[in-house]
Amino acid sequence: MLVGMLSGCGNDDAMESFGGPTMGSTYSIKYVRQTGLPGPAAVQVEVERILAGVDRQLSTYRSDSDIERFNQLPANSCQKMPPSILELVRVGEQLSSQSDGSFDLTVEPLLNLWGFGPQAREEKVPTAQALAEVRQRVGYRHLHIEGDELCKDAAVEVDFNSIAAGYAVDLIAARLEALGIHNYLAEATGELKAAGKKLDGSPWRIALEEPRDDQQVAERIVAIDGYGLSTSGDYRNYFVQGGQRFSHTFDARTGAPVSHTLASVTVIHPSALMADGLSTLLLILGPERGWDYAEKHDIGAFFVIRADTGFVTRTSHAFERLAGGKTQ
Repeated sequence: MLVGMLSGCGNDDAMESFGGPTMGSTYSIKYVRQTGLPGPAAVQVEVERILAGVDRQLSTYRSDSDIERFNQLPANSCQKMPPSILELVRVGEQLSSQSDGSFDLTVEPLLNLWGFGPQAREEKVPTAQALAEVRQRVGYRHLHIEGDELCKDAAVEVDFNSIAAGYAVDLIAARLEALGIHNYLAEATGELKAAGKKLDGSPWRIALEEPRDDQQVAERIVAIDGYGLSTSGDYRNYFVQGGQRFSHTFDARTGAPVSHTLASVTVIHPSALMADGLSTLLLILGPERGWDYAEKHDIGAFFVIRADTGFVTRTSHAFERLAGGKTQ
């Protein structure tokens, strides 16, 4: 979804880069190494320690993660959780409340039922009875926090995939800053944060792709300094049944994939975590409700909408203000 356009050389500093697998995808780090700063091998150890910790806490693809142990509990259960997980649940609750329940961290049973989740068996439209049964186990209001415990009054399952990568990027960015690295681009599974300048003094430029699965076409190029950036789209993970297209983006209120014309949305925000969650939220809401939400909450958002002639784009006022600026 996101392509860093990188160049620059010609002084005593050096551009360093490394990457690897994470969260079923990849991560990449690029930074300007100045005198006295650690080399890429040492920085990579720090980054991969963070990614391993996030996986250990939030992965729904390993049965021993903190959140999967919680998901396996029956209704009316509680489990002690790290403060980071409790904070992510609070972020999810905020996004759910502000979207009238369309965004929801407890959609994992729906993802599995429709064929998109970690326990999915087949991509297909479920029966009305099966959907009704699963919807009894979906809803952020079934979650509550008691001290250092996360509790549920129904057999809900939490899925942090809509915010986990952005959260990881924020942790990585904070660690880079603590190491004295202030010129970097940190990316995980397409979510990113950039700060400072490249080696030649130019800004980090990010190409926003047109939502196509046959080729890469840049819709717009933006300069990022001090912001996180996230793109959510419905064009990479979907199936077709009966001539109808069903994507992996769900509206928790209906229990079904969204069916509007919004193909992708990119959000710029000081927090990569919030950019990640908000891009998903706006994609769920669609081209009209999403636009209204972005304008009401002053969110920097870039919408790509399907039309008869191809794609049309629309940007919020905050996006135009932030697309090349520095966090104030």
